[in-house]
Amino acid sequence: MSLKTRLAQSQILAAPGVYDGLTAALAEQAGFEALYLSGAAVAYTRLGRPDIGLSTMSEMADTMALIRDRVALPVIIDADTGFGNALNAQRTMRIYERAGANALQVEDQTFPKRCGHLSDKSLISKAEMVGKIAAMADARASDETLIIARTDAIAVDGFNAAIERAGAYIEAGADVLFIEAPRSGDELSRVAAQFSSRIPLLANMVEGGATPMTSTQALQDMGFSIVIFPGGIVRALARSAQDYYTSLQANGSNVPFQDRMFDFGGLNEVIGTGDMLATGARYETGER
Repeated sequence: MSLKTRLAQSQILAAPGVYDGLTAALAEQAGFEALYLSGAAVAYTRLGRPDIGLSTMSEMADTMALIRDRVALPVIIDADTGFGNALNAQRTMRIYERAGANALQVEDQTFPKRCGHLSDKSLISKAEMVGKIAAMADARASDETLIIARTDAIAVDGFNAAIERAGAYIEAGADVLFIEAPRSGDELSRVAAQFSSRIPLLANMVEGGATPMTSTQALQDMGFSIVIFPGGIVRALARSAQDYYTSLQANGSNVPFQDRMFDFGGLNEVIGTGDMLATGARYETGER
């Protein structure tokens, strides 16, 4: 089922954040229907740096291609600002689409951007963002590839400005609307009341961010169609990794930590080592 078809259903779509083939495979095994390739998560893991526009388009496209080689689930990819002007955004669309992305999320911040839940952001003009959305729509190879238009205007110019920009982005051809960082349950509800009858809406849940943590069911009841959890997996793994390295340094052995990790065989089972070796063996003998 395509992402576009899935969004026509009434049930909200939960898309966990992933950043490589392993996290994508684990999310698929957990039963999720779609994934979110987070630019923040790639910055955190590949660069060990914050989400302040340091990740490049090519790094994201390479990661997308590796994930697509591992899983078949629809993937929403963070396209940041499109990595430049409208022409850069068109190139990003073409490259991400070829890498296997099913939806591109593009935002109206200036470049370099900041994480949506950091302060001191700045915006491009509404007109420039409208042109960028239209340019991406013209560049995509398939109408099944969705454009998710994000505005960060709440933190910069206030809630009403975000609503105004969002309406313009819908008119420009956005397929999904993402108003970043509502500051309360009331603002979430007002976004849904304003737009849920016009376009699928995306909500972003960030632990410790500006938006109150809200359950998937509650967001569905408001009228949201997608909820993403972009960096949650990195925060969970970073905490676990910090505890692991601390334990190893203190004890000189992994034995005290063994009940909190896969052993060699356990991880190989999760990643399907046995099945892959069996497949390779069949090809070596000429079997089909």
